[in-house]
Amino acid sequence: MSGSTLPGTGDDDAEDRVILHVDMDCFYASCERLREPGLRGEPVVVGMGYEQGETIGAVATASYEAREYGVDSAQPISQAVERLPPVERPDIGDEDSDRGHYRPVDMEFYESVAAAVKEILHDCADTVREVSVDEAYLDVTDRTSWERVDEPTTASGAAERRTLAEGLARHVRERIARKVGVPASVGVASNMAAAKVASDHDKPDGLTVVPPNRVAGFLAPLPVEEIHGIGPVRASELRDLGIETAGALAAADRAMLRDRFGDRGRELHERANGTDGREVTPRGRPKSLSRESSFSSATDDDAAKREKLRHLAAAVAERARTKGVLYRTIGIKAVTPPYDVNTRAESLSGPVDEPELVEEVALSLAAEFEGEPVRKLGVRVSNLSFTDGEQSNLDGFEAAADVDSAREESGVDELPADGTDTTEPAPAEPDDRSGQFSLGEFDG
Repeated sequence: MSGSTLPGTGDDDAEDRVILHVDMDCFYASCERLREPGLRGEPVVVGMGYEQGETIGAVATASYEAREYGVDSAQPISQAVERLPPVERPDIGDEDSDRGHYRPVDMEFYESVAAAVKEILHDCADTVREVSVDEAYLDVTDRTSWERVDEPTTASGAAERRTLAEGLARHVRERIARKVGVPASVGVASNMAAAKVASDHDKPDGLTVVPPNRVAGFLAPLPVEEIHGIGPVRASELRDLGIETAGALAAADRAMLRDRFGDRGRELHERANGTDGREVTPRGRPKSLSRESSFSSATDDDAAKREKLRHLAAAVAERARTKGVLYRTIGIKAVTPPYDVNTRAESLSGPVDEPELVEEVALSLAAEFEGEPVRKLGVRVSNLSFTDGEQSNLDGFEAAADVDSAREESGVDELPADGTDTTEPAPAEPDDRSGQFSLGEFDG
């Protein structure tokens, strides 16, 4: 990413985080359309169990066109395909020989497409939490902000005041479409739960931005099951209490909810009020360690810039040493007006643990920006190596292995007692939404 720029940057002292939830639209079907462009606009069903000799199977993904015929995820595959209109098959000669466009699951291909998407996500955000093959949270607080700027919106030059966060989110979505060729919906909010709801709000290929002061109002009219973490079972229980919307849940007696649902009731009450204190934490080991800091205003004071870089370099190097991490690449980030993010990096001959070298390289790379106004500076070490005893939790980089975390991200009320995680698509198993089978991807 050396020398690249991204739209939008912000102040890392800002009170509100900027979280993106990126959700690939009908991902398996989109992948099939990627290699068979003729499927675009056609009803496509991806699943398993419709092949000769198979008697049990389920829909993994149904395109929006297929859903118009009453096909849903987790539906028995034989029932789903029979609902689709017949497709003429010239190679067979019998137009009734095939119904709809059914494709068997091809996880190897889908994962290759997902890898291309994730490469973009990791390039556009410092912190990425991959929830599944087709879904991720991005914390872009250090790259953008809720600040509003004038942005031309028409050919005549008319402008609209939009947030920088929206510009970055639009960049992510359009880059995925342009580079990979599959659609994504993006939700932007100040916390994970609200961003998740936002990404579901305008599918497919949607972009919904919910500024911090509008979260509660955005959620209030929505059906209660749209609150992140509420599945059909819990939604039914809440309706029995007369709670049908997020606004009603937000206004409900908190003590009553806790008595009825335990700590889960308190959490859902907070979510309905637009509050979610969870941090976006990557799963597995981090690819880099970094520290950033903004100036109160853009400055061309080279002495001040060097002093800030020294502090940042020392902090990054100390964190790496504390965690027993070696690094092969040292880089900087310099944000220049108006909102350009410039990165520079230098690769070393081998992994090192040398704080003095981090400072030396950082200052050398930053020399390019001497005399130029700078809004923010950052120092990063990457291409990390871990000592034999080093595990995957480096401060905020914990792998989510607990049952509650997996339940939160799956959007269902319960998970198997063994705490099955949702990071990768699981083998077919009962799913509490329908009593049918799950292929691990029930996307919008």
